[in-house]
Amino acid sequence: MSPEVASGEIDNPAGMSRRIRDFVLAVIVIGTVGLIAELLLQEHTESWQQWIPLVLLGLGLAATALVRMRPSRSTVMVFRLLMAAFLGAGLFGVYLHYAGNVEFAVERKPELTGMKLIWEALRGATPALAPGAMVQLGLLGLVYAYRHPADRSTT
Repeated sequence: MSPEVASGEIDNPAGMSRRIRDFVLAVIVIGTVGLIAELLLQEHTESWQQWIPLVLLGLGLAATALVRMRPSRSTVMVFRLLMAAFLGAGLFGVYLHYAGNVEFAVERKPELTGMKLIWEALRGATPALAPGAMVQLGLLGLVYAYRHPADRSTT
């Protein structure tokens, strides 16, 4: 008999929920560490705007550890706020990458307009959709925090 069956965990929604939450949190950690490494390898530090994702990812990593080790209403709230900030920063990053690519494309080929310009900007030197990875992590973090058991505590 497997340990899950022996402990009754398969029939216990709370036990399964805990395992799923732990898995989601592990994916968030892996994604966050990966994005930090990627941004540092790309030397994504030239302007204050480029520091936004690095700072948020570092804070998010700390909040992730805190919400896992000491779950409480306050740590879950901080985690949620940072995940919402991930969403905002990711969308802002998509805008900045896209706008930079548009500017570069128009400099090179002033005749570009409409769908040709959009296509050129999406395929530009700066990956326009790369900041979407932060949006994904933010959404995953909000899924993790949704109806978190610590919200029902008195802490």
